Amino acid sequence: MFKRILIANRGEIACRVIKTARRLGIETVAVYSEADRDALHVEMADEAVLIGPPPAAESYLVIEKIVAAATRTGAQAVHPGYGFLSEREAFPKALAEAGIVFIGPNPAAIAAMGDKIESKKAAAKANVSTVPGHLGVIADETQAVQIADQIGYPVMIKASAGGGGKGMRIAHSQAEVAEGFARARSEAKSSFGDDRVFIEKFIVDPRHIEIQVLGDKHGNVIYLGERECSIQRRNQKVVEEAPSPLLDAATRRKMGEQAVALAKAVGYDSAGTVEFVAAQDKSFYFLEMNTRLQVEHPVTELVTGIDLVEQMIRVAAGERLALKQADVKLNGWAVETRIYAEDPVRNFLPSTGRLVTYRPPPETTRDGVTVRNDTGVYEGGEISLYYDPMIAKLVTHAETRERAIAAQSQALDEFAIHGIRHNIPFLSALMQHPRWQAGALSTGFIAEEFPGGFHPLPAEGERAQVIAAVAAAIDHKLGARKRRISGQLEGRRVTRAGIRSVWLDEREFVLEVIDGSVSVSFGDGTQGQAPPIGDTVAVHIRDGEGRAGNVVVRSTWVPGEPVWRGRVGDRDVAVQVRPAPNGFDLAWHGAQARAYVYTETEAAAARLMPAKLVADTGKKVVCPMPGLVVSIAVAVGQEIKAGETLAVVEAMKMENVLRAERDGVVKRILAKPGDSLAVDAVILEFA
Repeated sequence: MFKRILIANRGEIACRVIKTARRLGIETVAVYSEADRDALHVEMADEAVLIGPPPAAESYLVIEKIVAAATRTGAQAVHPGYGFLSEREAFPKALAEAGIVFIGPNPAAIAAMGDKIESKKAAAKANVSTVPGHLGVIADETQAVQIADQIGYPVMIKASAGGGGKGMRIAHSQAEVAEGFARARSEAKSSFGDDRVFIEKFIVDPRHIEIQVLGDKHGNVIYLGERECSIQRRNQKVVEEAPSPLLDAATRRKMGEQAVALAKAVGYDSAGTVEFVAAQDKSFYFLEMNTRLQVEHPVTELVTGIDLVEQMIRVAAGERLALKQADVKLNGWAVETRIYAEDPVRNFLPSTGRLVTYRPPPETTRDGVTVRNDTGVYEGGEISLYYDPMIAKLVTHAETRERAIAAQSQALDEFAIHGIRHNIPFLSALMQHPRWQAGALSTGFIAEEFPGGFHPLPAEGERAQVIAAVAAAIDHKLGARKRRISGQLEGRRVTRAGIRSVWLDEREFVLEVIDGSVSVSFGDGTQGQAPPIGDTVAVHIRDGEGRAGNVVVRSTWVPGEPVWRGRVGDRDVAVQVRPAPNGFDLAWHGAQARAYVYTETEAAAARLMPAKLVADTGKKVVCPMPGLVVSIAVAVGQEIKAGETLAVVEAMKMENVLRAERDGVVKRILAKPGDSLAVDAVILEFA
């Protein structure tokens, strides 16, 4: 076994590898760019080496720098993680020449399967069903359009060396093929140093299901079940689970055996993933093989109990697989959500900045439920615009899919992040979605269920009552705390107003304090009375139809904590809390609301306040996220039609096309290619 290994990566995957290496007693070496000088993986490793400037093309993608760092630090092996150099055939070859072991598949297997074009050729040769498409290298936009016309629309344009949704576009017309081809090539070049792309038929209403395989250097290969990865946005996986709600045992075995046969055909000898596109009738086609560890590997680890990083290290050290196919059992269900630094209400545009608050839920195993959080950040750290926007991977495991989803929902509610925009509100709302809960999935799920973009769920029904009750409880706690402040002026004793009006968006809740008891009156006729018992409030509720019930609210929340944890009735509740003038911004189960807490006098005055109008910025095109201007597609005086491209802005390795929302004439252009812009910086104005 190795004594010291180097991790040729950053972020959460570098931290993930370090954890397993530590458990195995192996020393670790981290590499980092200047932007990652204070990163978590640098802190966790036994040694760290600076390898260059922030751009990946000048640091994490430079093979010579990685090999030199491994040689200088005495690392016997290198784990590539995922992305960057993990699927570059030249990398393990360069390591081998330096006498260093690559913790991954052999170069021949990477050449055969890591390249998306070559993998499809190899699969076709092995009689594996593949999606119709053009497997040759495409020279230019004209040829791309011709090929797409022959295949039939829609088509998928994909980077040959791609992964992680980079260099990938779906096109429904000749115009989209031409633009998508250029964007895919540009992204592929900047992300992977390889601008080759290919085109294949896009299967309508497909599911993305992948098989985890594991091989050793002695010819043994097994499969470890499947993962459902159909919840995607911009071809980037967002939520994964294992097993798939679509597959039955027979289909699982058929897919698994086909994946193993393909892996054996190319001499595969590490952890890898064979990806399939599956139709709703359980038919499936080979899509590609990723010759590396996948981002979503934790769900497989939790349902099989197998540490994939450990297996990769042992296999690289020459050990035989200790597992036979018959030893692989799938236990329970696991769900993973990817926490991204992006703004879901602004079309998921990237967000950068400092993590003023970063408080993930505790990693525990309790009552049959496991919560795991793989991350590479910490509170006070910075989210850089140079790399992928993923902050963490939150994974829950339980006996059933329903319990795993419920645990995931609770864990998301407990996950507090301030300082940047993030997609937790979207993930929380998705966990409540009936179609997701039913397992009726496809890769078009997000586009179909959120066609106008994401908007937080309204605070209605149970969500409204829980949020309002928490707002009242918080206000009561703060009021009691203020009355205990020492050094108050003598005189008439300050008494707390008996009535509190809680405004929850468009609904009003009245909180009345009488002789130490709390009376709650809801706008829909619900009423009740609640005597406070320390941090416990018992509430008797009667709704408009005369039904009655008792609800007890308990919490040990302390002012200043970003999450209110407690019990409302018989359920555990975690509500996100952020202070706001006269109230709080609260979020629970995907619903967000600003709760204003007023005295009667304040409420009467608030009702008379005019609504604040938002300034009209319709004639300006602003930068939706911090980024680099790649190109400006218009000129001053040019007439523009709605939908036409105005500019391209790059952030976190993705090129974002800004289009005109309405017809107009360009009046001024305030940015140029190469400019680094802040969020909301004006790019151009219309007359």
